Order: sequence, then structure tokens, then C-alpha cells
Amino acid sequence: MSGAIFTIVGPSGAGKDTLMQAAAARLPGLCVVRRVITRAPDAGGEDFEAISEAEFSTRLERGAFALHWQAHGLRYGIPLSVNAHVAEGKTVLFNGSRAMLREAAQAFPGLRVINVTASDAVLSQRLRARDRESAADIAARLTRARLPLPEGLDVTEIDNSGPLDMGLDRLISILTPDPETTT
Repeated sequence: MSGAIFTIVGPSGAGKDTLMQAAAARLPGLCVVRRVITRAPDAGGEDFEAISEAEFSTRLERGAFALHWQAHGLRYGIPLSVNAHVAEGKTVLFNGSRAMLREAAQAFPGLRVINVTASDAVLSQRLRARDRESAADIAARLTRARLPLPEGLDVTEIDNSGPLDMGLDRLISILTPDPETTT
């Protein structure tokens, strides 16, 4: 039996983490992957495993990651255990990066991409509310939000500009093609 693997990507402020947490609460069988990141444990945001640069390098050398990349001065890893979950028939969801989608598609045959978007006004408002970035940083993020995804991938888009329930319902419909599984 083989499961399904999805990566959720999109610009900062689009609501990826919020949608993932809400989907996990609604779908008890969903396997949400906890990323490994070289970021301080109190950095906030998603639920992640914080490790040092040295520990990341050690794990990488030992083959502990099914996928890894660098972005914004940090290193990210998807644990190798993700492959076992898919092999067990589980639906697996991980927070990825638009910049690593080609590598992800090679690492995970059959990968489906969920691209979460929101209007510039909503993204700007959400980023300002986080109070973690300067106006220049926010402007740069909004510019990057418009960059296209690589061609040739299985991509479904969710516009998460509105209420959470609308985006969540769309995500659930993507993750569970059989409506019987959402009860």
C-alpha cells in the first residue's frame, strides 16, 4: 500500500502553518511532518525541531534527511522517516519551499504541490501583524510572492485571502479526494 505526499508552499503570511494545523485537527490520520531547522527554538511560527548548524551537518552526513535546502540564512530538512509514512499508506503533508520544488519532486515521486496564496493587501497586513520584519523586508517578501513556480509539477492553488474555513475546506478537499474521510 502506498500513501500520498503533499508539500505546501507559498509566500510568508499566506497562512500555510495555520492551514496545516487546522487540517491536522480535522484529519486525525494526516501525517504532518515536523521540519528540522537551524533556527532558534523560540523563533515562533510553525512547530519545528530546532538544531544547530553542526547538528544539521552531522545528520546530513548520516543521511537523516529525505530532502534538505537552504533559505533565508537557515537550513531546512525533511526527516527520512517521511518515506516510511508514505509506504505505510499515510497521507503526508510537509511545509516546503518554492525554491526547492524540483528537488522535492525528484525526492518524492508522485509529489503534489499545494500553493497557498493571498492578495498583496492580506499578505502585507499579516506580515506587519507579526512585527518581525521591517517595511523593506515586507516589500521584498511581497515581490518574491509573485515569482512563478517551476513548470511540470502537479500544483493546486488555494487562495487564502478570506476566512480560514474557506481555505481549510479547500485544503481538506485536496488531501482527501474521498469525502467519506473528512467525517
